[in-house]
Amino acid sequence: MNFVDYPDREMMLVALADTIASELRRALEVDGRATLCVPGGTTPGPIFDILAGLDLDWSKVSVMLNDERWVPEESPRSNTAMLKRRLLQGRAAAATLVPLYAPGETPEDRIDELAAGVSAVLPITVLVLGMGGDMHTASLFPGGDRLAEALSDDAPVLVPMRSAATGDPRVTLSAPVLKDAMHIHILITGPEKRAAIERAAHLPEAEAPVRALMKNATIHWAE
Repeated sequence: MNFVDYPDREMMLVALADTIASELRRALEVDGRATLCVPGGTTPGPIFDILAGLDLDWSKVSVMLNDERWVPEESPRSNTAMLKRRLLQGRAAAATLVPLYAPGETPEDRIDELAAGVSAVLPITVLVLGMGGDMHTASLFPGGDRLAEALSDDAPVLVPMRSAATGDPRVTLSAPVLKDAMHIHILITGPEKRAAIERAAHLPEAEAPVRALMKNATIHWAE
């Protein structure tokens, strides 16, 4: 893995936003389209704020999450709602949101149509991932009920995921879809997560799912 150590978090977020923008621009010039896949949570928020104001041909960019809780946008736990507030604003409002949630009792009720929408914009051009202290990424959780399926080479595009750690049922992009991204960035902060990702390099994927994405990823870290 390629490890980049930044003096502080602000410098890391600004530098990564610039890198993402450059990679999207190149894809738009070459392919005429691009797909940006991002995590939820609060850490990448400043990156979204920067990207939203950039002069890109956002009308040709598809945006989706790595994973989503199975909750409506009205829920404070909805990553989709956060994405609309932070990234799909200003110039970036012209981008196309690819949903990972649709009204339904369970993810299995709508997974096929959601997967079709994702498949239409693959491969991912730029993938930004986070990582938890338990070494999960997206909703590939150690102990997840369908983790083995999601990590397998013949995994479907989207996998419902439940575990004791998740609370709400989740929908996650599978490891093959994530690994197929043209550019992979893993964003972490703090000494605990640095120690975790270094430990993940020596553990099986079932115990450290982030390992499945580390080989071709750039790890961005600030204390």
